[in-house]
Amino acid sequence: MAHGLFNVVSGLWPLVNMKSFEAVTGPKTDDWLVRTVALLLVANGVVQLGSRTPDELAQARRLAIGTAAATAAIDVVYGGKGRISRIYLADAVIELGWISAWLRSRPAQAGQRAGAARING
Repeated sequence: MAHGLFNVVSGLWPLVNMKSFEAVTGPKTDDWLVRTVALLLVANGVVQLGSRTPDELAQARRLAIGTAAATAAIDVVYGGKGRISRIYLADAVIELGWISAWLRSRPAQAGQRAGAARING
């Protein structure tokens, strides 16, 4: 649940206030790309937050780990090269933390209380 909320909030930030987002992450040349990634993060977060059944939670878990891995990889590769602000390296650490949390949590099993597989924030 915490990761879903993180994705929604971090996705909404540039949509609500691009100026403050760029003040922290550096200027952007392609606002459309920032907005595309932001909306994908919001969509992923909504799926995570809305998952209830064991099957939905398993799908949300895979989506969460994949999203965090992809985001961390971009952060490390392009933040490390200086192509994007080095502040993204801090985001990579956060994303790796989410992956670690998901891997340490137990997936929901059939018949298990649906909320039991969630990462509590």
